[in-house]
Amino acid sequence: MLFNSIDFAIFLPIAFFLYWFVTNKNLKLQNLLIVVASYTFYGWWDWRFLSLILFSTIIDYSIGRRLLNEKNISKRKVLLWISILVNLGFLGFFKYYNFFLENFVTAFSFLGTPINAQGLNIILPVGISFYTFQTLSYTIDAYKRKLQPTKDFIAFSAFVSFFPQLVAGPIERATNLLPQFYKKRTFEYDKAVDGLRQILWGLFKKIVIADNSAQIANEIFNNSADYSGSTLVLGALFFTFQIYGDFSGYSDIAIGTSRLFGFDLKQNFAFPYFSRDIAEFWRRWHISLSTWFRDYLYIPLGGSRGGTWMKVRNTFIIFIVSGFWHGANWTFIVWGALNAVYFLPLLLLGKNRTNTNTVAQEKYLPSIKEFFQIGITFSLTVLAWVFFRAESIEHALNYLSTIFSKSLFSFPHFPLMKLAFTTVIMIAIFIVIEWIGRNKQYAIENTVNIKHSYLRYGLYLAIVIAIMVMGNFNENQFIYFQF
Repeated sequence: MLFNSIDFAIFLPIAFFLYWFVTNKNLKLQNLLIVVASYTFYGWWDWRFLSLILFSTIIDYSIGRRLLNEKNISKRKVLLWISILVNLGFLGFFKYYNFFLENFVTAFSFLGTPINAQGLNIILPVGISFYTFQTLSYTIDAYKRKLQPTKDFIAFSAFVSFFPQLVAGPIERATNLLPQFYKKRTFEYDKAVDGLRQILWGLFKKIVIADNSAQIANEIFNNSADYSGSTLVLGALFFTFQIYGDFSGYSDIAIGTSRLFGFDLKQNFAFPYFSRDIAEFWRRWHISLSTWFRDYLYIPLGGSRGGTWMKVRNTFIIFIVSGFWHGANWTFIVWGALNAVYFLPLLLLGKNRTNTNTVAQEKYLPSIKEFFQIGITFSLTVLAWVFFRAESIEHALNYLSTIFSKSLFSFPHFPLMKLAFTTVIMIAIFIVIEWIGRNKQYAIENTVNIKHSYLRYGLYLAIVIAIMVMGNFNENQFIYFQF
């Protein structure tokens, strides 16, 4: 079931009605309804995957209960490692088994000892990377006594399977989301309207920006050998807006949907393409994942403390692991390593926390310096995205070699030029709106302050019309479902 589907358009009002008008007087019934709705939502893809969520839920709930009363340090560590190994074991098998097998075979063949090994036809469960990390954060925080393990199995099940953010995040910490299942929730009109507003903007990002950009990017990347360097630049740029519109759009819909049910999720994207350096970009891009790796991997490794070698080591570890988290392909590892290379100079020079405020704060336009900083950071990001999108390392290198050739100075030409032109116009409008709302949680949040209601609703109507007229309803899948 996709957010931009008829199925979800029917599912959401039904869940909303039952939640606020049937189960609203009983908190446990509300939580149980969320579990049932979430399992229905997830089972829509493949009901067999429900057993994985249920098993992960039972394991981490049980370990949490044991941690609640266990005072022996050694036994607590054993419980923690059981959770880590079980969760990462499932993730490793479904996501990385064939990758490691293929590279194992390749390594032996390279050494002159060819071996035969049969890969498995494994279907990757949708969202496994997201809910695995979510349950892991619960166990780790419970082990560190940052969180009181819950005795309420229904509330914990709802936390693990919460359908708005189940399959593509944001990855919520138990310390933020789980306590919200303990409290009685009352319907707040303003909160619900704000949620609908964010859903609308998320749909615009997805259907108009991401899906149109996807059609163009797919055409160019899939046939990159046939096109000039200038055309390949366009392909990289369209993919850059595809992945941002796709994933941040999903996050907006997830956060907005959560508000409809009385929940507050953390911001997952904070206008990353307006960043002035790579460090700022990673504070603004996929915030729930980057902070997860920071708190549960980077800091335990020593963070930026210690000597230069430790800083370099830890930086490469966190970025490479982040890249590998996205997929079982060397392209993701290179993408992560490349971002580490971008980040290191800032860290070693002590400039990784220079740009912590909003760009051009209380100004209409950035300064000349900020403009060039944004341009350089954006260009580096686009280059890295080529590896992220490419089918292989060879494909990425060939793609970049064509870009940095004489054909870069030719006029771009490909079959979807008309679509590209209209999409560029929509992207330009999109950038302007995002720039105006860059100090908010999402771009059109501040429209609530427009005094004249006809202007406010006129804007919402314009967005709806843009979705209906300019939307691409053929590219339905969200990119991050594959992760």
